[in-house]
Amino acid sequence: MYYLEEHRRFMEEQSRLYMIEFDLPPVFTEEFEELIPEQRYVMDQMMDEGILKSFSLSMDRTRFWTVMEAEDEGQVHERLSRFPLLDFLGQPSVCELMFHNHTAMLQQFSLN
Repeated sequence: MYYLEEHRRFMEEQSRLYMIEFDLPPVFTEEFEELIPEQRYVMDQMMDEGILKSFSLSMDRTRFWTVMEAEDEGQVHERLSRFPLLDFLGQPSVCELMFHNHTAMLQQFSLN
């Protein structure tokens, strides 16, 4: 029982991960397209800072997902305000994650 209480306290002190999903506009205007390089730059910066863990774009370019680290949902929205394309993306769907595993997190086994 002690372990569970300690684990709970530990988890409460940690930043949380959130999956954010956006619907992209059906037609990309010239203004939208001009902001794409700036959007990529901001997202690359946020990845370097450890804020964004991953981001993906659907093949048909209608949806966009990112996983973000934040203390709470309020901080998620605060951090999303850095996105140059935010005004074009509409209301995001935000979901707190239990965990987010990906291959880059796994240690590579080496025979050397």
